[in-house]
Amino acid sequence: MNKNRRTLQMSIKTDKAAQNHQKGYNCAQAVACAFAEEMEIDESIIFKMMEGHGLGMGCMEGTCGAITGAVAVIGAIKSCGDIEKPVSKAATYKLTGELVKRFQEKNKATKCKDLKGIETGKVLRSCPGCIEDATAILEEILAE
Repeated sequence: MNKNRRTLQMSIKTDKAAQNHQKGYNCAQAVACAFAEEMEIDESIIFKMMEGHGLGMGCMEGTCGAITGAVAVIGAIKSCGDIEKPVSKAATYKLTGELVKRFQEKNKATKCKDLKGIETGKVLRSCPGCIEDATAILEEILAE
């Protein structure tokens, strides 16, 4: 895929994730549901599965929902799906680790409460910004 087409595609995914968030989806739902077609999973199922991942998995203490949504997408796309012989875990862990690393480098945090500045008063990244970053990083990783 040429660079211009990939940039356009990334823009489409980040726009879809942003629209999802504007419709009331939490950060995890916004990112994961933007990739429903690639995961070959009905969007309503993804929406339900990601609901508890909002607000840093419930109360802003945990990992940013945009990250957990992106991690779910990697798992759904990259897993071998063989429950008898799950041989794809290491490769999936490597990709999810790379996603988290890139997000951390860009935003200086991965926890919702840190990104929102709950304890410091200094907001590192807004929810829409986290959604945009997680979606863009996910697109990069899936394209590599």
